[in-house]
Amino acid sequence: MQAAREQFFNYLAKKKLKFTTQRALIFDVFWQVEEHISPEELYGLVKKKDPSIGQATVYRTLKLLSDSKIAREVDFGDGVTRYEPYFGQSHHDHLICKECGKSVEVVDERIEKLQEKLAAKHGFILSGHSMYLYGHCKECSKK
Repeated sequence: MQAAREQFFNYLAKKKLKFTTQRALIFDVFWQVEEHISPEELYGLVKKKDPSIGQATVYRTLKLLSDSKIAREVDFGDGVTRYEPYFGQSHHDHLICKECGKSVEVVDERIEKLQEKLAAKHGFILSGHSMYLYGHCKECSKK
C-alpha cells in the first residue's frame, strides 16, 4: 500500500495537485476494498468515514487514481463502471455472469501467449489488453 500511496502522491505533485486529507481517505478506502467497486459504492463507504466528502470529490479522485495507474477501470457490460486496484497487481482477465453479475478473475498463460502471437502476426507489440468473457456461473446455470 505504501508504494501505491507514494506513486499517487508523486503523480499529484507532478500535476501540481495536493495530496489532501480527503484524497488520502478516498485512496485508503479504495485500497482496502477487495471487490470491484463503482464510484457510487466507494462514495457510500467514504461517506461513512467522513460525511463532509462530496460525491464529486470521490469521482474526481477515482479519475486521478486511474490516471496515475493506481486503479483500473473495468466494464462488465452492465452499464456500471467499476474500478479495481491496478498498481502492483498481476494481469488477469474476467469471467462475468450475465445473470447475477458475479465476476471471477482468471489467468491462463496459454491465452496470454496466444494473444501475443496474434498481435505479432499482425505487426503489433502489445502494451496491454482487457478480456471479458460473458456467460452464466454454475449457480445461475442450474436455475
